[in-house]
Amino acid sequence: MAKKITLPLTDEAIKDLKAGDSVLITGSMLTGRDAAHKRLFELIEKGEKLPVDLSGEVIYYVGPAPAKPGHAVGPAGPTSSYRMDKYTPALLDRGLKAMIGKGARSPEVIESMIKNGCVYFAAIGGAAALISQSIKKVETLAYEDLGTEAIYRFTVEDFPAIVAIDSMGNLAAPSLIKK
Repeated sequence: MAKKITLPLTDEAIKDLKAGDSVLITGSMLTGRDAAHKRLFELIEKGEKLPVDLSGEVIYYVGPAPAKPGHAVGPAGPTSSYRMDKYTPALLDRGLKAMIGKGARSPEVIESMIKNGCVYFAAIGGAAALISQSIKKVETLAYEDLGTEAIYRFTVEDFPAIVAIDSMGNLAAPSLIKK
């Protein structure tokens, strides 16, 4: 049975999540992919203010398709998380609490997750149309010029995911470490 969790995540809720747990997530989360992560990282390197506050946030690695009439978003499946790995530790150090994507993470990201008490959720690749049904509202927050790779705020209800890597660094599967 899936655990129901509500965003924002508390430190206690994160500690209660164990690798392999199925979850249904309800609340508000950020989105972002490669291009947005690169821009955020460049601002961090320059010591400049970010366009979004990452404290306590969850980010979903997605580039959603345009919405059809009557829908908040089009198909919205996860992208490969390793593409964000070089930027992720800096974002976790700024308060990001969780990430949602698919695939393996680098040892550096896992170390940073343990240090910062964070969790990595896996969403099911190939289920973009199904996942989009849990997205109830979409708001553009930053980098609108990036189109589908802009930073959005999704309001979700019962978003399905699995705890791929918990805050202690435990893996749901050995293949989740990028070598």
